[in-house]
Amino acid sequence: MNQETALAILKTGQNVYLTGSAGTGKTYLINQYIEYLRVREVPLAITASTGIAATHIGGQTIHSWSGIGIREEITPKDLDQIAKNRQTVTRIKAVHVLIIDEISMLSGKVLTGISDILKHFRKSKAPFGGVQVILSGDFFQLPPVSRTPMTNREKFAFMAPVWVEAKLKICYLKQQFRQGQDTLSFLLSEIRSQDVSDDSLEKLREKLEDTQTIPDALRLYTHNADVDAMNAKRLEENPNPIQVFYAETKGKSKILEGLKQSVLAAPALELKEDARVMFVKNNPEKGYFNGSTGTVMGFDREEGYPIVNMDSGRTVVAKPEEWTVSDEKETILASYKQIPLRLAWAITVHKSQGMTLDNAEMDLSKTFEAGQGYVALSRLKSWKGLVLGGINRISMELDPLAVKADNRFQELSEESEDWLNHIPEDELNIAFLDFISRSNGTNDEETIQANLKREKKYHTKEKKESTYQKTLKLIGEGKTLEEIAFERELSLGTIVGHLERIAEEEKEIDMSKFKPDDKTVAKVEKIIQKLKDQNQEEFYDKDGRVKLGFIFKAMNGQMDYETIRLTRLFVD
Repeated sequence: MNQETALAILKTGQNVYLTGSAGTGKTYLINQYIEYLRVREVPLAITASTGIAATHIGGQTIHSWSGIGIREEITPKDLDQIAKNRQTVTRIKAVHVLIIDEISMLSGKVLTGISDILKHFRKSKAPFGGVQVILSGDFFQLPPVSRTPMTNREKFAFMAPVWVEAKLKICYLKQQFRQGQDTLSFLLSEIRSQDVSDDSLEKLREKLEDTQTIPDALRLYTHNADVDAMNAKRLEENPNPIQVFYAETKGKSKILEGLKQSVLAAPALELKEDARVMFVKNNPEKGYFNGSTGTVMGFDREEGYPIVNMDSGRTVVAKPEEWTVSDEKETILASYKQIPLRLAWAITVHKSQGMTLDNAEMDLSKTFEAGQGYVALSRLKSWKGLVLGGINRISMELDPLAVKADNRFQELSEESEDWLNHIPEDELNIAFLDFISRSNGTNDEETIQANLKREKKYHTKEKKESTYQKTLKLIGEGKTLEEIAFERELSLGTIVGHLERIAEEEKEIDMSKFKPDDKTVAKVEKIIQKLKDQNQEEFYDKDGRVKLGFIFKAMNGQMDYETIRLTRLFVD
């Protein structure tokens, strides 16, 4: 299927699974559809299964957007808990189109849970609460990692009943758009069909014998031990002085031990200037996600934290983040606080998912899982950028169930194309208009053209308005916090963070309309005073305010983090 056909199917409002090999333009097509909806003012949500994938389409993780978090399935108790977050409920009720990228990284259970959440809060028995859902990805990528063992059938989202219930039209893109990739794309195509030719095997042997190296090429390994050994070697070779950051831990030893094993930030993190690093936690507010890479440019003079020049172009001071384990009452049982970085001259194949690399050096000789070799090779833009250190038989294999499903997806894609071709052009245009109307959008041509003009102006602006200024502007227009968060597609916590800066720098702005009710203010004020009375230095941040984490813990989960943060503005 070509992109034009797939876009037309999307415009009809059908639920869609968009797939195809690397380089067929899935992300480009999604961005086209996003612009089409935005200029017609259709409420939409742009999400992905991982933070790094979310950055590629300008969205957020589906876990954060839907409120499912780290849960793998949803119970009535979970729905009651999600209901307490007004922002989550508001956006779920308002949305008409939901995009989920990198769908292969979501298990069937999680996809079912997301559908259950939308059904519940939209009061609809239809799959995903009746919104148009677009799932995008490739099931030849590696499946999700689960805390509990999953069968082969459970790990694939397409095996979940909700996949069938959603009646997805399959759009399988096949036209290649990456340049200079003939040999690589041909090999990947053969791996996808599980019929690797002798000619391709010979080309792989030539790569193995090639002694060329590419300076500073990212190294991909299948095992963490090899990644750690390479990173340690590169750090030792770095002549700059070493800086060590030690993790702060609290809680019961058994629980803490389990938490330590799940966190990728080392207890003693060793860094040097010019070290390649990767973030290991999501923090959209600060502009990094689990998997974002960069280079340490130096260390902050004030607190000594590493300054990271990210590959995206942003510069971030990497400050400590906290990982916690809580009980059913949300009481924190153990916490682990550390700089959210790990060395990244080398990374695992699993961590490379979602990346597009100009060049990479990979050793696939220890491949142990079907699909690892395909994922590693498909990260590259061209055959020229590949340095191959080793390969084995499994690295050319794919999961048999994924292969079977992919063959069926190709057949269903042809059926989707036939379905579209049988709709007369005038009826198709009516279907486009009808879907926009049903989605609370506009078909007014004057409004659409004005929005198009504004979109182009926004994207071509030499100096973009800062995120803080955009929030300030919406406050001036009289918007509520929930409206601002929804319109800007940011979390409520991020918007409250903007308010903190506004309170500090824009003294003349009246923010009293954002003040929580007197009862809430009184509760937070009482806790803050109790903490102040203890006169503990660790309770205060560098600006002399009582830290939010201590207030949250002292309230034993009686109030959500965003409300506490907002209330503190009017107390502390």
